[in-house]
Amino acid sequence: MTEPPSCARIRPIVIGLFRHNGAILVAEGHDPVMGETFYRPIGGAIEFGETSAEALVREVREELAEEITDLKYLGTLENIFTFDGNTGHEIVQVYDARFTDAAVYDRGALDGYEADASVEEFTATWIPVAAFEGDDGRIIYPDGLLDMLRVAA
Repeated sequence: MTEPPSCARIRPIVIGLFRHNGAILVAEGHDPVMGETFYRPIGGAIEFGETSAEALVREVREELAEEITDLKYLGTLENIFTFDGNTGHEIVQVYDARFTDAAVYDRGALDGYEADASVEEFTATWIPVAAFEGDDGRIIYPDGLLDMLRVAA
């Protein structure tokens, strides 16, 4: 059987919802083809042999150099999307979680590092959930996450 190209695979990922004073921690992204700025919670790929909860702990440790606790599974979202002109497909495990260091919640921004193909720096910031609501709101991905946030509030 012929393997599909890597862009045609379904990617299992995990994201964490870190909440503080009506805001969530998100990283900003930009799609150069669509000219769209969007936001996404912290997380990443689930590697073979690890659970989604283990993957979230590892991803936060790798990207933000922080430890987390109190993981609570909220649900799964299926995300079929277009980014940079290419179609992607993800199965997204979503967790509520807390940082073990309470001082993280007092920082307006956290410096992060994504090390997939090459090290890429990013900034994670606390943005009020209300900023993602309404027609003029900021865009948050994956689709369905805002509804999940409302239910789990």
